[in-house]
Amino acid sequence: MYTYNFIQWLMFFYIYCFFGWCFESAYVSLQKRKLVNRGFLNGPYLPLYGSGAISVLFTALPFRENPVWVYVAGALTATLLEYITGVVMEAVFKVRYWDYSNQKFNFQGHICLSSTIAWGFLSLAMVFGFHKPVEGLIFCFKANTLNLIVLVVSVIMAADCAVSFKVAFEFREVLGKLQGLKEELRLMQKRLEVIEAVLNDEGRQRLEQLGQVLEERREQKEQKREERREQLEQLKEELAQLKEKQLIYKDRIKGHMNVRKLKTLFGRNPSAVSRKYNEIFEELRERLKEK
Repeated sequence: MYTYNFIQWLMFFYIYCFFGWCFESAYVSLQKRKLVNRGFLNGPYLPLYGSGAISVLFTALPFRENPVWVYVAGALTATLLEYITGVVMEAVFKVRYWDYSNQKFNFQGHICLSSTIAWGFLSLAMVFGFHKPVEGLIFCFKANTLNLIVLVVSVIMAADCAVSFKVAFEFREVLGKLQGLKEELRLMQKRLEVIEAVLNDEGRQRLEQLGQVLEERREQKEQKREERREQLEQLKEELAQLKEKQLIYKDRIKGHMNVRKLKTLFGRNPSAVSRKYNEIFEELRERLKEK
């Protein structure tokens, strides 16, 4: 197996992060017929591809004399990494940033057969194709120069990770709050429907029939009418309060929406889904399309 020091492994990681971003952005842009800056981070790099490349190199290079084993080792290693990354990200952020649920032979939407096959061919291309030139490029740099490049790129990516993780956590909180508000609005709507049913013609007719029965008992006639009026007034007042509260909640929902950040998240991850907050997630997606 080839031997590399820690700095060289890091540089390989960053280079393949960039290659992965180029490949993924080009692929998704062609699918969507528009330019898409693909990925969880803001910069031109996809850590999943960088991690996948390093894992593949580590497991597949020992079999470099046998292309079949390189294919199998690379495909299995990258698929396992993709599955673990997908599960962890969904557990942490409550959002699935890529989803294969519509693909045949998928597992939990995190991995699928076509993706595994592609990983295998990418492994072959990397081990027998472009890794050798990449390796030669890295070996051209003096140790101090390479250390400086790795340091600068590490600082930039660390800062990008910090910002992107902050946005992702904020997005998770927004989804939770919006889902809660949505439930409250749904309960309000049901209450409104009940009150409006009481106040509509059918409700009034029932109250009038009740009033006719009560009129037979003259001694309670005025008292019952007054109680009925008070009940109607209370219902009308509650109806007005609920409608006002609905408006307040809708304003609060708008207050939680940072349109620019949300557009960026949805734009970079067009296939993202959220099983926990699916209803509000899809509603946000549709609203942003209209803006």
